[in-house]
Amino acid sequence: MQADTIRILVADDHALFREGLKHLVESEDDLRVVAQAGDAAEAIHMARRFQPDLLLLDLTMPNGGALDALRAIFSGPPTAMRSIVLGADNHRGETIAALQLGARGIVLMTSEKELLFRGIRTVMAGEFWVWHRNVADGVEAIRLLMADGQTTSKAERYRLTPRELEIVPHIAVGASNRDIAQMLAVREDTVKRHLSNIFDKLGVYSRLELALFAINHGLVEPPNGAGASRSVHPD
Repeated sequence: MQADTIRILVADDHALFREGLKHLVESEDDLRVVAQAGDAAEAIHMARRFQPDLLLLDLTMPNGGALDALRAIFSGPPTAMRSIVLGADNHRGETIAALQLGARGIVLMTSEKELLFRGIRTVMAGEFWVWHRNVADGVEAIRLLMADGQTTSKAERYRLTPRELEIVPHIAVGASNRDIAQMLAVREDTVKRHLSNIFDKLGVYSRLELALFAINHGLVEPPNGAGASRSVHPD
């Protein structure tokens, strides 16, 4: 292996796609796939074992997907590994979350191979890559993603159902599950189930994280009758 070879881990739950991506990547003399993974848990294990230079992560893998892999890999001790997430345009919310969790690049699954290669080399050079362009830092990358998504409805952008989209603002102003159930005339366990789905789709782990995400990404239009002065309820 050449000294300047970029060592890559490919993670996707479709074996044929993984193998195809491996052959595509290795068509370039300076790129080499050193490990493969079929889900988020395996990606985390392989990344720690092989310490590749770059991770190519499918956004929607089983067992947590790229977001869980990024959270586990980049929340620990500092690492020289860099990462690119492979996703679709309608996964804009998840791609923004991926950048917030440490990803350096976002490449569409439908991209031409030249864009993938440019994205890899841009990220390895220390910049960020979004869809088809390089940007200087993560803040600009997130701004571009949000600007590109202005014409996409919130429900489509974050894959939230109308009911889930209705619940989010109540959480942002601190309403409890019981309060939300009464306001929406549904059972409290129904609210809990919707909330669990929202957490999974937005890649957040608590009501506070959800509230901050909603505020930062324009999901919040405070509902009538909800007290804006409330603190975020723990349940």
